[in-house]
Amino acid sequence: MRLLRPGAYLPTVRGLAHNALRREAVHPFYASFKITSRCHFGCPFCNMRGVRMPDRSTEAIKEVLDNLSRSSVLMTSFEGGEPLLREDIGELLAYARTKSFYLLFTTSVRDPEAYPLDEYARSIDFLHVSIDEGHGNLDMFDKLPGLCALPTQVSVQTVVTRDTVDALDGKVRRCHEAGANIVIIPASPMDGAEDCFPDIPSLARKVRELRRRYPRTIHTPRRYFDAYEQHRCSPASIIIAPDCRIYYPCHILGTKGPDLSETDLRTWLQTDDARRMRATMRACTRNCGWYQYYSIESYVSPGTAWESLAPMVFQKRRRGRA
Repeated sequence: MRLLRPGAYLPTVRGLAHNALRREAVHPFYASFKITSRCHFGCPFCNMRGVRMPDRSTEAIKEVLDNLSRSSVLMTSFEGGEPLLREDIGELLAYARTKSFYLLFTTSVRDPEAYPLDEYARSIDFLHVSIDEGHGNLDMFDKLPGLCALPTQVSVQTVVTRDTVDALDGKVRRCHEAGANIVIIPASPMDGAEDCFPDIPSLARKVRELRRRYPRTIHTPRRYFDAYEQHRCSPASIIIAPDCRIYYPCHILGTKGPDLSETDLRTWLQTDDARRMRATMRACTRNCGWYQYYSIESYVSPGTAWESLAPMVFQKRRRGRA
C-alpha cells in the first residue's frame, strides 16, 4: 500500500477521536460513490435497475471528491452501475488519485481488455472485479491471472445467495491460485430486488473453513458475523448516489441527505437532521446483513481493520509464489 501525502491522515484521526468522545460514529471512514447508475447487467439481488439517474457532470463529481478529501473518509470507492461506462472515467480516476484518500474501483465488465486498465490501474489502489452467478460472468475467473498483472491490488467481489454458498470453494481457490483476494458479500435483501439472502450460520461456517484452507485470501472479517448476530449497524461508512446526494443513514433504508457537490459533509454530519437519521439507524430492527459497504461498527477497530487489510498487504508475496 502506498503512503498518502503528509497530513492526509489527520482528518481521519480527528474523526476517530471525535467519534470516541461522542461514543457515536458521526464521522465516516469509507465512502461508496456510485458515479453512474448505468450497468450492463440486471442482477436479481440488486435494485440499481429501478433507480436509474442521469450521470452528473465531471465537475460535480470532482466537487464531491474534494468534499470527501476534506473529511474523515480514508477510502473512497468508485462504483455503479458500471463506472467504466462513464466517458470521463480516466479523468476522474486521475483526479481522485490527487486526493487525501485511497481509491477502490469496482467493475463487472466482461471485456476488461477493451479498456485501458493498465493506464487506469495506476490511479487505483484497490481494483475489485465483480464475479458471481448474478452477473453471469464466472468465465471472468479465467482472466484473473491477467488482471493480477496490473499495477494495483486485485480482489474478486462475489455476492453470495442462498443457492451459491457451496460454490465459494472453487471461487476462493481460483483467487488464491491467481494471487488475488476475494471479498465475500451476502446478497442483502433490498427493496425492489429479489430476496436471495443466504443462511448466515452456514455462510459463516463456510468462510471459517475457507479461511483455514486459503490463508490471507479472504477480506471478510469474522466480526461481520458477530455484528449480524448482534443487529449492529453503523454510519461509519456512507453511500453517495449517482445524483451526488448521500444515502443516510444507509442505502437500505433509502433516505437521503444533501447533495455533496454543494454541501460540506463534515458540517452536515453534525446537524440535527443527521443526528435524527443516525437515531433512525439505531432504532432499525430490519437486520438486513448489509456488509457491502463496511457499515458495521467493528470495521473501524484496529484488529478488524488489520484482518481486512492483511490479504492485500501479503498479496504481492502470494503472487510471486503463484
